[in-house]
Amino acid sequence: METKRNFKLFFLLLAGFISIQAASADPQKPIRLAVAGMTHGHISFILGRPNKGDFDLVGVFETNLVLANQLSEKYNFPANLIYTNLEKMLDELKPEAVVAFGSIFDHLAVVEACAPRGIHVMVEKPLAVNMKHAHRMAELAKKYNIQLLTDYETSWYPTTAKSFQLVNDEHFVGTLRKVVIHDGHQGPVEIGCAPVFLDWLTDPVLNGGGAIVDFGCYGANLMTALTKGEKPVSVTAVTRRFKPEIYPKVDDDATIIVTYTESQCIIQASWNWPFSRKDMEIYGDKGSIITVDKNDMRIRDKAMKAEKTEHVTASEVAVYEDPFTYFADVLNKKIKIPAYGLYSLENNIQVVQILDAARESARTGKTVVLKD
Repeated sequence: METKRNFKLFFLLLAGFISIQAASADPQKPIRLAVAGMTHGHISFILGRPNKGDFDLVGVFETNLVLANQLSEKYNFPANLIYTNLEKMLDELKPEAVVAFGSIFDHLAVVEACAPRGIHVMVEKPLAVNMKHAHRMAELAKKYNIQLLTDYETSWYPTTAKSFQLVNDEHFVGTLRKVVIHDGHQGPVEIGCAPVFLDWLTDPVLNGGGAIVDFGCYGANLMTALTKGEKPVSVTAVTRRFKPEIYPKVDDDATIIVTYTESQCIIQASWNWPFSRKDMEIYGDKGSIITVDKNDMRIRDKAMKAEKTEHVTASEVAVYEDPFTYFADVLNKKIKIPAYGLYSLENNIQVVQILDAARESARTGKTVVLKD
């Protein structure tokens, strides 16, 4: 009798072990993903992405059917995935996550539709056109417990990750004093952006501004992460319209000075650079870091007689080179977004606050003091 009980217990334990092993061996179930809006020039980031098994594209929302069908043919996804009503798509297809590739103004509507349905969202930079939209989006994300991420190209750069490591972990530069960030290109018209993208990118309502928003947001995002969310004291900005015949409604060049208690950030955002650039200079009381591009950087501290050049790859630093992989790992609870991290909601609310203040400063010609 005792032997039978022992055998029975053995087989129950064995069955449980096999079940656990089988479960752990199962690959992660793909996340049901939908696209909201397709007019953003970065739509290729998701539609042209190789299938990595982490997402299943279940639907796309776009009111411009000509564009949607063109993209269906170009990226080889079935035309029957296209919806012209966002809420209908969400209710019928029940995606777990949505990525937004419409205008910045439309980000709020996407979150208003997704949050009550418990659908997580990642938007292209910046988070919102103004603080009113940003506060509403944050309120919805918190109320319905969804993840709300903002994607920036510079978040994927190995040199960005290495710079943060040197500043925050190794204290290479010492006390942070000045950061100068350059972002931009020759101009969206000049580089050949599609008309459907230009229609809202050069609109002061739908984009919130010109270069001051399109590229000013990068610097605000990076500095907010570098300072771990330190609140700026003031913002001073000057905008220019060097090409009014091309950009009659918005600025095409902006310089933003963000002042902190012990440091300063100068953001130079432009649609007037002679070439595309995304780089930054970080200075402290002990050393400096200059990122040339996503892989190359120059560093120097007081002990060095000359700058040291480094080539940094993703394998050498903890950085995701694919924002959608990052999104998937957040949703699957493999990683947690750090407070004021580059993708975080806290960071990107502060980005919008800086941009709001910058526009007000440029409009009035006065420094805007940020109150607690």
